[in-house]
Amino acid sequence: MATPSPLPEPVMGVPAAEPAAIRAALTRTMLAEFDREWEIVLDQAKNSKELSGVLELLTKWRHIAATEAREPGAYFRLQAKAEQIQRAGANLGAGSIEDMRALIARRQAS
Repeated sequence: MATPSPLPEPVMGVPAAEPAAIRAALTRTMLAEFDREWEIVLDQAKNSKELSGVLELLTKWRHIAATEAREPGAYFRLQAKAEQIQRAGANLGAGSIEDMRALIARRQAS
């Protein structure tokens, strides 16, 4: 059995990697999503006797909560964008990889 990695240390503005702390930082809508995922991961952990999925979920959601605190609605905007990309089969309006590399090179040069 693999030993789960330790929980990350708290970071300013990021809730502790504990379900209660994360839940306290979420909106009602996001809380329902967290709870849904939490139940799935707990069932998987119960069956597999592995905690890695639980730890990954806590890490994911603590950062989602921190992002939402800084930028309300970011989580659902990201989901909407992902759905749009999946429906279209491409990220319409996105720059090419060459454009992105050129932008990075310009920023690194300054």
